[in-house]
Amino acid sequence: MQVFKQHCKIAEEYHEVKREILLLEERKKELIARLDKVEKENLDAAHLALEYDDLTNENQSLNLAHSRCKEQLEKLRIQYQKRQGSS
Repeated sequence: MQVFKQHCKIAEEYHEVKREILLLEERKKELIARLDKVEKENLDAAHLALEYDDLTNENQSLNLAHSRCKEQLEKLRIQYQKRQGSS
């Protein structure tokens, strides 16, 4: 009879441990999913930071080109006015 009681106790412990393993495996899946999400968000953030840097550089280049064109236009206007004045 003692062996049977020990067997029942061990069987209960086995089932309890098995349930804990299942719960921990489920928790592991949840944590992996969260980690994947965070990594994707970090990757997206890094991509957006690179895109921001590229657009900032492009904006600076365009502003510089705009300034040069304005200067060139002003020089051309002055030359045109001088020609009109000497005609």
